[in-house]
Amino acid sequence: MSADPLWYKDAIIYELHVKTFCDGNGDGIGDFTGLTGKLDYLQRLGVTCLWLLPFCESPLRDDGYDVAHYERIHPDYGSCDDFVRFLEAAHARGLRVITELVINHTSDEHPWFKAARRAPKGSPKRDFYVWSDTNQRYKDARVIFGDVETSNWAWDPVAGAYYWHRFFDHQPDLNFDNPRVRRAVMKIVRFWFDLGVDGLRLDAIAHLYEREGTSCDNLPETHQFLKEVRADVDRRYLGRVLLAEANDRPEVVRAYFGDGDECTMAFHFPLMPRLFQSLATEEAAPIVDIINQTPPLPESGQWAIFLRNHDELTLSALTKQERRPLLAVYAPEPRMRLNHGIRRRLAPLLGNDVDRLVLAHALLLSLPGSPVLYYGDEIGMGDNVALADRNGVRTPMQWTDGLNAGFSTAPPADLVLPLIQDATYGSATISVAAQERESTSLLARVTSLLQARRQHQAFGRGAIAFLRCDNPKVLAFERTYRDDTIVVVANLARSSQAAVVEFASPMNGFYLMDAVDGSMLPPVGAAPYGFTLAAQECRWFHPVASPAVEPLTGGEAVRSAR
Repeated sequence: MSADPLWYKDAIIYELHVKTFCDGNGDGIGDFTGLTGKLDYLQRLGVTCLWLLPFCESPLRDDGYDVAHYERIHPDYGSCDDFVRFLEAAHARGLRVITELVINHTSDEHPWFKAARRAPKGSPKRDFYVWSDTNQRYKDARVIFGDVETSNWAWDPVAGAYYWHRFFDHQPDLNFDNPRVRRAVMKIVRFWFDLGVDGLRLDAIAHLYEREGTSCDNLPETHQFLKEVRADVDRRYLGRVLLAEANDRPEVVRAYFGDGDECTMAFHFPLMPRLFQSLATEEAAPIVDIINQTPPLPESGQWAIFLRNHDELTLSALTKQERRPLLAVYAPEPRMRLNHGIRRRLAPLLGNDVDRLVLAHALLLSLPGSPVLYYGDEIGMGDNVALADRNGVRTPMQWTDGLNAGFSTAPPADLVLPLIQDATYGSATISVAAQERESTSLLARVTSLLQARRQHQAFGRGAIAFLRCDNPKVLAFERTYRDDTIVVVANLARSSQAAVVEFASPMNGFYLMDAVDGSMLPPVGAAPYGFTLAAQECRWFHPVASPAVEPLTGGEAVRSAR
């Protein structure tokens, strides 16, 4: 692997859940043995980093985000030795690995909580968590899961006191005012980095501390603790990533980078709904607006951007007025909705339209940040909104059209989650094996985009300049890094569109070579340049001084010149 400590700026991240990716021992549950056997597929796909959802010991009441032991693997997924073998095999293929660190809270079955509830009030063990004799403290903090929980406090009859929980009542929050807690968390960070993981996703990082008269979110104490963690990590390890999960406005999340001394990456949550807003309205403005609202980062900082993930498509960054049309388009049935979002996968959201899915991926891969792909979206997997909570978007990966979609050899009734069975999205129609045989499949087209993106550091590290364009349905911008420039033009409409674009960089006399298929457009003149784009078409162009190859003809003829 590259020794570049800024490797994450060029990363293409693939998010997966071990339990639903591949079952290696035939018990119906995915495991590290099965995942290791699929690393060649992930390498062929063209991703460069894997983000694994929680796999530590847990009662699994919140899919592993309720951690019962931070330094043990859940036995369903294998042993620590299995994990290390997976990690070594991933690294041997040039694949980095990011794992979860859920430190805002633990499971109520964690040994720390079991000891705390039985320890005397005010004792060191009791003070690992946040306790109160009343449930009226910190009243300005919102209840995050307001559709399930009515309070951030829960009564514990063993302790004879209330304990604080920002998430579910079986997930008590750790007390970060206690230096013993901070030392214990630092020890966990070192444990995973010592094992060799390349990054840690810091789940729910905005909620670590509590203060009266505040929302208990994004407090200065949180940033001070992150500075301490980052300093310790930088002293001990080279090129390791701390990825902040804080669902808030860009200017709020910007604080999690500090002056380059807190997190190295953070998710850009508000971009996600704006992408779907642009696709629904066929207008470029929502994307342009949110990128323009995004403040610059420290030199070492990087956004992680995504279309979909393991949770609902959150609309919390939008106003109620903005949410209504999106819910009508993307979640017409109430059961498709959850919290302030939509619990559906990418393909059903976009009507199973392959051109539209390719457009969405092309936008994701060309906007500023490191893209995160959710497992199965590269083949257009469907969802099952009949399953509880978020399980509808976490069903087993569909490898083949055979038994259990090639995920497991177990009896179907033993699978960790049911397979998608309907005619449109079931494995008889949608699978890796089928799409690997088809040169025009969604998988083939996404793979081509990934391979092209990896050839240009401008995508991951470059500045963005939106271009003057006479058609509001066409998004046009340049990505520039050193001497690498990419011109992106995307038609958001369901009909073909013409657009005249003014470039930001000097391009007079340069040819535009398609960065994906190598086709060539005529040279740029002194006047603005005209494009004609097919419906839902996105193209990436690399300016070249001379046509290295003859322009393509026939079925591969230049589609965009006029």
